[in-house]
Amino acid sequence: MKIIRAEAMGMCFGVRDALGVTRRIADPASVTIHGELVHNPRVVRELSARGFTVLDETERRDATPATPRVMITAHGISERERKRLEERGHELIDTTCPLVRRAHAAACKLARMGCLVLVIGRRGHVEVEGLTGDLERCEVVQSAAEVRAYDAPRLGIVCQTTTAPAVANQIVDRIKELNPDREIHLIATICRPTLDRQAAVRSLLGRVDALVVVGGRRSNNTRQLAGLAEAAGKPWLHVEGPDELQPEWFAAFETVGLTAGTSTPDDVIGAVHQRLRAIAAAHERDQLPEAM
Repeated sequence: MKIIRAEAMGMCFGVRDALGVTRRIADPASVTIHGELVHNPRVVRELSARGFTVLDETERRDATPATPRVMITAHGISERERKRLEERGHELIDTTCPLVRRAHAAACKLARMGCLVLVIGRRGHVEVEGLTGDLERCEVVQSAAEVRAYDAPRLGIVCQTTTAPAVANQIVDRIKELNPDREIHLIATICRPTLDRQAAVRSLLGRVDALVVVGGRRSNNTRQLAGLAEAAGKPWLHVEGPDELQPEWFAAFETVGLTAGTSTPDDVIGAVHQRLRAIAAAHERDQLPEAM
């Protein structure tokens, strides 16, 4: 079995920068991380083990943290939430990705222009919550099937930074189709690392029989990579680490592709790659003819 790695995969600069900030904090016990710093369970466990308090994103996050300092994650928060935390006396450590900041600024610009802001993204995702938290008039659109004729003369469109470009294009086309008389403004906010990793997977899919995607199961950009394989009709496997790889799954494949989401640590990717090589070597031994 041959293994081919995607040309672009793994951690983006926003994630690396956020993790770099945590490593420079001498007293983690004084800091509450306002959600998951990145959507990778191993990273979250390591931060908790170091002494950081990590708020669970699946629960309400409007309680007052017990620590004097609060770290804003790479996914960002609304200005309203930022002000709430500051008014309660917290010192903020901000690791918001610059490209997420840009998406926030774009949404607010469209709102100032008088647009109904349509945010293409995953409803309930922490980044989307931050994008919409300062907007008086907005809707989150997850798929083209949700698009309708909107009762507003001006429509503004932004995307969650990790949206699949193909999905965004379908939704934008549908918005234009159902709102032919509306004034539509689109600001491109899908981040370059997402575009690069998706382009690398699309290139890879024509050369492999199956795809392994490494990353947290709550990571939107990781799930989008798996979605590309699904759309192409290629078998795919989403794992968070090497222990989830079962040799039987690979028995029918001669060539397997490997990619990873932007919140996946390099050493996890390396461990998965090593496990795949071990599986490939075992398959090769099993296929050798017995000695006469």
